[in-house]
Amino acid sequence: MKRFLIFAFAAITLHSCNQHENNGEFQVTGEIKNAPDQTVYLDQFFFNKKDPEVVDSAQMKNGKFKLKSVSTEEGMYRIRPEKQQHGYILINDAPKINFYADAEDPSLEGPEFESPANQSLKKFLLQLNQIGTTLHGIDKQIDSLRSVPGNDSLSVELTRQAKEKQNSFESFAYHYADSTRDPVLAMFVIGYLQNTEPAKLTEIIGKLAKKFPNHQGVAAMALQYNQFLNEQKRREEMAAKIPGVGSMAPDFTLPDPEGKPVSLSSFRGKYVLVDFWASWCGPCRRENPNVVAAYNKYKHKNFTVFGVSLDENRESWKKAIMQDGLTWEHVSDLKGWSSAVVGLYGFDGIPYNILVDPEGKIIGTTLREADLDKKLAEVLK
Repeated sequence: MKRFLIFAFAAITLHSCNQHENNGEFQVTGEIKNAPDQTVYLDQFFFNKKDPEVVDSAQMKNGKFKLKSVSTEEGMYRIRPEKQQHGYILINDAPKINFYADAEDPSLEGPEFESPANQSLKKFLLQLNQIGTTLHGIDKQIDSLRSVPGNDSLSVELTRQAKEKQNSFESFAYHYADSTRDPVLAMFVIGYLQNTEPAKLTEIIGKLAKKFPNHQGVAAMALQYNQFLNEQKRREEMAAKIPGVGSMAPDFTLPDPEGKPVSLSSFRGKYVLVDFWASWCGPCRRENPNVVAAYNKYKHKNFTVFGVSLDENRESWKKAIMQDGLTWEHVSDLKGWSSAVVGLYGFDGIPYNILVDPEGKIIGTTLREADLDKKLAEVLK
């Protein structure tokens, strides 16, 4: 089961307020059986895009080693022997932690960290692994049935089982995060609630903030999540305002290559493909032959193209129009991505187009390659 973070823990190192003795120093005394002498590293994990950092290293002799670091709060770490493909995750919830493992046993059951938070972490990871294995097995069965006709009902049943198992895991993880006494473990578990509805996730994060009111990591996490929700709401509100199929195309007026103003509304009574492009846009230039072919095929059926460029250089714009044989009307304010039409139509990439009917209503968007001809054939009968 792939781990998925619902939101970015920007600049949060997943620390708690449980202070240790010795000015925050903690030590891990480890023993790994059947392991050759080698260097062992202690990595600190971060719950953002920051890579793990090595905070200590030691030489393992006869399977034994000691690692230490300083942290006034809990964090998440990994013991990483340089000659092993797998490491061991731990939480530094105590000043002194004993660790035992067997290099020949890569399973989750083997390693033991003698501290409460790490015992709980192991329990969660074992449950996670069990559910992940079950879901992987169901997915393999579903994939094998896709090539065999007549097994639709079995595929539906297996899909239902997978969904039920996923829901069961989410309930387990939700309860785990809600009931654990360790804030680091709670935030770690929350990272796996990838399909949880925002309302439920908001509830559990709110509970966590009340449960650990002096916990800087939880407070920062709650703040980041609220910012995420606010940004998501803002984007949804903006998307709702973006004109789409069924809405009237907002009118605009821009100058043509000679400086003469041309308005979209001047094409009323015709089907118009409003084509947003630029001379510097490779995909636009590669799509232009397709637009030319559509224009030549349908221009006698009350159809035209209206080119709107995001160029900034007039000569480059005019040269591209000539080179690509774009014989329809063109306009541009030569402001690039600062052009008013970008915000008016809400696109964030080009080529982009809208198909407008004779009344000025949008009846298609992002019509490229074969989709453009298919749509035009449908409406220009």
